[in-house]
Amino acid sequence: MTDVVLDGVDKIYPGGQMAVRNVRLRINDGELFVLLGPSGCGKSTILRMIAGLEEITAGELWLNGALANELQPRDRNVAMVFQEGALYPHRTVKGNMMFPLEVTRGDRTAATAKVVELARALGLSTMIDRLPHTLSGGQRQRAAIGRALIREPSLFLMDEPLSSLDAGLRTELRVEIAALVRSSGTTTVYVTHDQVEAMTMADRMGVLRDGVLEDVGTPEQIYADPATVFVAAFLSNPPINLLQATLWAVEGEGLLLDLGSQRLNLPWDDSRASWLISHHGKPVIVGIRPDTLAPIAPGAPAAPGTVMSGQVRALEFHGHEWLAYAEAGMPTVDANEIGAIRTPAPHETPEPTGLLDRLRTRLGRPAFAHDPPQEEHAGHHRRSDLVFRIAHGDRPNRGDHVALAVDLERILLFGADGRRVTPVQR
Repeated sequence: MTDVVLDGVDKIYPGGQMAVRNVRLRINDGELFVLLGPSGCGKSTILRMIAGLEEITAGELWLNGALANELQPRDRNVAMVFQEGALYPHRTVKGNMMFPLEVTRGDRTAATAKVVELARALGLSTMIDRLPHTLSGGQRQRAAIGRALIREPSLFLMDEPLSSLDAGLRTELRVEIAALVRSSGTTTVYVTHDQVEAMTMADRMGVLRDGVLEDVGTPEQIYADPATVFVAAFLSNPPINLLQATLWAVEGEGLLLDLGSQRLNLPWDDSRASWLISHHGKPVIVGIRPDTLAPIAPGAPAAPGTVMSGQVRALEFHGHEWLAYAEAGMPTVDANEIGAIRTPAPHETPEPTGLLDRLRTRLGRPAFAHDPPQEEHAGHHRRSDLVFRIAHGDRPNRGDHVALAVDLERILLFGADGRRVTPVQR
């Protein structure tokens, strides 16, 4: 068993490409920790640095209290499972699982019994004498996991082991994998780009973007209380509504979120008011998850500043619920364009440094509702829709005008740099 500490770790490839930037992270002994993020964000690079397959450019890696930067991979007692399993094609399932024990030259009878027991736990008993090419993708991955577990490593690393499998098999195997590593008590670092895998498997998780660790916490913490607008959007299915607004502190009224054609009103006794007042007159990003909006029956009363409205443009049936998209006439935000790290080439003009300038430039829209219209940026594709959920029963039709009650306590507020305006609780 071991804990893992990355202290200010950087990875720079030849040519100056910075893959990992100043990562500071502690993974606790026995924890199933998931690294989540889009392709190319540095997840696998971190995993390979922990395994010793990539050199660390700067910073320190500590394994179970010992500095491990210069340790050879064979001396780290780490087992790794790759995306494709990487089984030895000329060896049977039994032969693949036996291989780590053969290398240690231990008692063969005890090793065989151990393999048979683990194969039974993995559901591989009936195919233990088969070669990898005769197995399905899921069976090959289970064999690869068995080969890694058999040697009882102090650290278990898994690099997108389910990404090449179909959806049904991924669901089945993620339950099996989580149960296996937890029963073994082995510290596990699991890399994925799939938010469902991360949310359902992790004890804790970290969200990466452009080599930067943007948030760390339990799945519940990161979903309900994300540190950045990118994290909020990445952990949202259906997609979170991200809206441009300007915050105004108005005596006698409270905190007004000016969304252009619509507005929301937070009362002065809102627990976030003391933090929000410093953003008076500044652009903010309002995050509203679809389940934070509830359709209001026609004619039903609603408090001013707590309702948004739009015209239903599209409906989607998801079996247990409907999703609706309502054109609301409010400027939306693309989370991928907010706070993204980009190093301009020497011949390029540097990006504006002011938060308001950056918001205007990256979104290609006016940051304030009162600004004059500007030409929309070519890379901005979000429509000004509000996405909301509808339970079974009465639902609007396409073209209907709908009023939506907003649960103001659950809306998320971010600055123009994409970071939360209010403190993040961890």
